[in-house]
Amino acid sequence: MSGSDPLLARPGLAIVIMGVSGCGKSTVAALLAEALGCSFIEADDYHSQENKAKMSKGIPLSDADRTPWLESLRDAIQDRLDHGEDVAVSCSALQLKYREVLRAADRSYKPGDYATCRVKFVCPRASAEVITERMQRRSSEGKHFMPASLLQSQLDLLQIHAAEGITEVDATVRACDIVCDTVAQFREELASKFPPF
Repeated sequence: MSGSDPLLARPGLAIVIMGVSGCGKSTVAALLAEALGCSFIEADDYHSQENKAKMSKGIPLSDADRTPWLESLRDAIQDRLDHGEDVAVSCSALQLKYREVLRAADRSYKPGDYATCRVKFVCPRASAEVITERMQRRSSEGKHFMPASLLQSQLDLLQIHAAEGITEVDATVRACDIVCDTVAQFREELASKFPPF
């Protein structure tokens, strides 16, 4: 058959690596995009300068700050899914209401129908001590605008409901191992064509 019929092609899948700052989500998502040969969306790139300035001063964002950020991120994910592409995303997505904005990137998503949604979430978790040490190290190296002082506010916000079916993984294992496990978990749903491991 010449050409490709989008109706016959497998639809794209968005895999969002979520969690508090310092859990390794950007590293994992970037490696996942590389493994799948798909695009990578870093949610931090979609923050306004005002949001970044607030966080760099240790001021937590309000929902009013987050809403336009999440909506622009949703639109970027939707663009990939509409074209039948997989996409790896790094985004904190700490609460259900934030994840629901991102799930809306799947035009056929009905709230609460998590199993069939084309936006999936994987959450690396580690102790506050481990995350704090990581954040302090990268802050001292000038690699991120988020200070360790905001970690507790993020931990307080983090909320995962069992019904969502979010995969929680150990953030202290190697990022490449998390990627391998993630690819294996979603292999049947991914549009990407890639050789077996």
